[in-house]
Amino acid sequence: MVNLNLTFMSIAVQKPVIPDFISLKFRFWSFVSMFLLVFVHGYNLKHNYLQPWTLPEEPVTFTTFTEYLLANGLFRFRIPLLFLISGFLYAFNDYRPYKQRTIKRLRTLLLPYLIWSATGIIFTWLLELNSVGQQVVAQSHLVQIDETRTLLHNYKWYELLFRWIFLPVPYQLWFIRVLLIYNLAYPWIKAAISHKVARYFFWSVAVMLWLTTSGFVFFEGEGLLFFSLGIWMQKSSFNLSGAPLQLHPLTWVAVFLITSVIKTLIAFNPHFLPQAAIFPVLSLLHKVLIVSGLVAVWYATDSLVSWCMNQRFFRWISSFSFIIYAFHAPLIAYAMAWILPIAVDFPLYRLITFITLPLLIISMAVALGASLRRFTPSFYSLLTGGRGF
Repeated sequence: MVNLNLTFMSIAVQKPVIPDFISLKFRFWSFVSMFLLVFVHGYNLKHNYLQPWTLPEEPVTFTTFTEYLLANGLFRFRIPLLFLISGFLYAFNDYRPYKQRTIKRLRTLLLPYLIWSATGIIFTWLLELNSVGQQVVAQSHLVQIDETRTLLHNYKWYELLFRWIFLPVPYQLWFIRVLLIYNLAYPWIKAAISHKVARYFFWSVAVMLWLTTSGFVFFEGEGLLFFSLGIWMQKSSFNLSGAPLQLHPLTWVAVFLITSVIKTLIAFNPHFLPQAAIFPVLSLLHKVLIVSGLVAVWYATDSLVSWCMNQRFFRWISSFSFIIYAFHAPLIAYAMAWILPIAVDFPLYRLITFITLPLLIISMAVALGASLRRFTPSFYSLLTGGRGF
């Protein structure tokens, strides 16, 4: 009788299991998303702060068309996919107490956020001690606070504090900040999704924020919708293994590619549209390419995922997703501001830099991560929130 009770108890507390191939796909796309993020941040056209409706305001050339198509088209599924995966995994761990998970998230998200944000400030501060470094920081506009103050050395102490906590110099850290807030708000998000009446209001607000590319406080629209969709997918046992009939992968691949090309062509030729239509048309096309891109990359790439994850080197390098994410900026922005004026006389210098500089920085991040993981594993764990082992 005792043995039967013990067996029943062990079954009752057994945690759920994600199918092996789905787990591999999570790891694969988390790595690829971080890998592509470096290239997006290596975008070096005239207006390099990308919004869905950003216009290049440059003549269309092989360089400008390629960079815009990739950075503001084909690569833009990454962040929604990461929020989807994050929401799914957080909901998957519901068997753990909320307080326990919250404490863990403070260690795995907040602590690395503060460390890397401080590192970005220190790195920039040291760079500004040199006249060339000052020029690079000023040209990057990363820390410009008004028309006259373009350096951290011009900040007051409370502005530095605000920059450290809320507006990191490593600008990619916004994702961690927003994700932490969603994790803390998880019980309320799940309750809203589950409630028979509240869920209609919740989804209406989430979709509206996404469609308008807006948010409130730190609830960023795109993140809220896809993090919540990840929760819903886990709770509803959504089929992540095979595409439903209405999600035929090849159809969505075609929609994804065609929409990305059309959006790029319009961005270079906005005069074909009425002035008032440019913003909504580009925004709508952007939403279409995100949705189609998510379906396409998830359901049409199983063979690619399987082949890559069977390669020993790929499995090894994919463990460094977080260190690539945390390390690459602001370094890539400063390096780009330094290199472009020097390389201006070389043919295709912007496109070559767009390709080679991210690859160089990714290599540096992997080399750093591999060294720290081998020789100082505790410090590496602190920097990555325990990821990458």
